[in-house]
Amino acid sequence: MAIPKIATAEFVLSANTPQQFPPPVYPEVAFVGRSNVGKSTLINTLLNRKNLVRTSSRPGCTQAVNFFLVNDAWYFVDLPGYGYAKAPLAVKAAWLRLLESYLSGRPNLRAVALLMDCRRLPGPEEMELGAWLRPLGRQVIRVLTKADKLKRGQRARQAKEIAAQLGPEEDEGFIWFSALSHEGRKELWAKLLAVLG
Repeated sequence: MAIPKIATAEFVLSANTPQQFPPPVYPEVAFVGRSNVGKSTLINTLLNRKNLVRTSSRPGCTQAVNFFLVNDAWYFVDLPGYGYAKAPLAVKAAWLRLLESYLSGRPNLRAVALLMDCRRLPGPEEMELGAWLRPLGRQVIRVLTKADKLKRGQRARQAKEIAAQLGPEEDEGFIWFSALSHEGRKELWAKLLAVLG
């Protein structure tokens, strides 16, 4: 399946409450992962844009649910990162409530891309998120980011260890993704197009 031509990609809005979400008229894919895992960079790479999604070396930069309309046909949704963000506990709790409201209640959400840094094993946050998504019936696309940072000879073992941490039911495999080399871009687009229609 070929990578689609991206004719238009535009920021629509940042939502800090569920009431601010746009009407659910387009199919959506959400991108979620620990702070600084590379969500914004991955979305920019997928859409062949340099600065559509704001990136930062400072964890916790994304603090709202950000909606991007692609080709007037789909929403890509950048969710707040979790884990490392240096934010007050009350702020983190508000982010979590917003995340849960979006993931559990959004009727047009077709899949969730769960991003993990390929160099580290999943922490409690990834395992809790995976366990929380399963009963919701959300399709999860597992992406290992920063693939250029890990030698190819190390990948099979690392993927096996990550899968073992996530649980035996996580047997669908991973997409290795590098924003630097564009490795995995075609494979990820194939998964996204399959669910977006």
